[in-house]
Amino acid sequence: MKRILLFTSFLVLVFIGITTITSAQSNPKVLMKTSKGDIIIELFPQKAPITVENFLSYVDQGFYDGTIFHRVIKGFMIQGGGYTTELHRKSTQPPIKNEASNGLSNKRGTIAMARTMDINSATAQFFINLVDNDFLDHRDNTPEGYGYCVFGKVIQGMEVVDAIAEVKTMTRRGMRNVPRETIEIISITRLENK
Repeated sequence: MKRILLFTSFLVLVFIGITTITSAQSNPKVLMKTSKGDIIIELFPQKAPITVENFLSYVDQGFYDGTIFHRVIKGFMIQGGGYTTELHRKSTQPPIKNEASNGLSNKRGTIAMARTMDINSATAQFFINLVDNDFLDHRDNTPEGYGYCVFGKVIQGMEVVDAIAEVKTMTRRGMRNVPRETIEIISITRLENK
């Protein structure tokens, strides 16, 4: 009887392990080529389905190609995906529903959607957290507490993110924290799951 219970427990653990591995392998990944190097990001469609679908639609259109990281704040985050190298704002699709209540936290290396004070105003712009920014997490359903939706994480190239964070910034066209050196997103493309 003990052997049967042990064997059954073993099978359950193997099943859980395989399910976890399969789930991680099946998550979509993208390659972000920047003028500072490559960044690979894993996306979490189970936790943020609307946000991931929205982000991938921009990726598939080539929307991000030739955009820049236009806002860099050392010790906080780097933001991009909305402006050209000449600092012209790109036209976007309609805003999406904010999925910040998905339980994911704005930890170092996570990618989240940028937005205005309007909870459901995210379109194409995103940011990568340089440190644990728990204060950006969902706390409640008020405008002040709703938070910013995490929808993926950097799994390779965090040294590139950190290098971007080190650039000198300035105020340009009325925008603060703009890198003096243009940090271009050359392209973002899907990676095949292996």
